[in-house]
Amino acid sequence: MTDGRTRRRDDTKQRLYDAAMELIAEHGFSSTTVDDIAVAAGVAKGTVYYNFPSKNALFEALLRHGVGLLTTDFRAAVAGAGTPPEQAVALIRAELAYIQRHRSFAQLLLSEMWRTNREWHQTLHLLRDEAVGVIAEVLERGVAEGHFDADLDVRMASAALFGVCLVVAVDWLVFEPDRSLESVQDSLIAVIRARVGI
Repeated sequence: MTDGRTRRRDDTKQRLYDAAMELIAEHGFSSTTVDDIAVAAGVAKGTVYYNFPSKNALFEALLRHGVGLLTTDFRAAVAGAGTPPEQAVALIRAELAYIQRHRSFAQLLLSEMWRTNREWHQTLHLLRDEAVGVIAEVLERGVAEGHFDADLDVRMASAALFGVCLVVAVDWLVFEPDRSLESVQDSLIAVIRARVGI
C-alpha cells in the first residue's frame, strides 16, 4: 500500500516538474502561476501545494531534480568509458543527449544561471558545482596520467566544457533541430580537441 502511494506521489511530482518546466521555459518564472502548473499537469491546485509548499519550493525542487538527473548521467557516462579522453568524449555526448531529452530544462537552466537575485541561486550554484565536479574529476585524472596538458586550468576547463555543451545544445535544438546528435557531437569535439587534447 505504501509503495503504491509513494509511486503515485512520485508520478504526480514528475507531472508537476514536467508542467512547470515547459511553462517556465516558455513564459518565465514570474509569469507562470500555480494555477497554470496545475492545469498543465492535470491536477487540482491543492495537489501542487500538497507536494510543494510554494511555487518557489516547486521550482527549487525542479532544479534539484533536473541537475541531479544530469549528474547521474555524467557519472554513468564516466563509468562506461575507459581513459580520461574517452570519458571526456562520453561526458560531451551525455550532456548533449540529456539536453536533447530535456530541452525545456536546459533553456530554463541557462536563463536561471544568469539570475543571481533568486532565493534558490545558492542551491543552483551547488548543483552546478556537482555536475561540473564530475567533469573536473575526469580532467584532473587526465592531467595526472599525462593525457592532457600539465598546465590545464582544470576548474576553468570543466566549467567551459559544461557551458559550451549547454549553449551549443540549445543553439542546435533551436536553430538546427534536424541535425543529428552525432554530427553536433563530432563538430563540438573537434573544436574542444584543439585546446584540451581529447
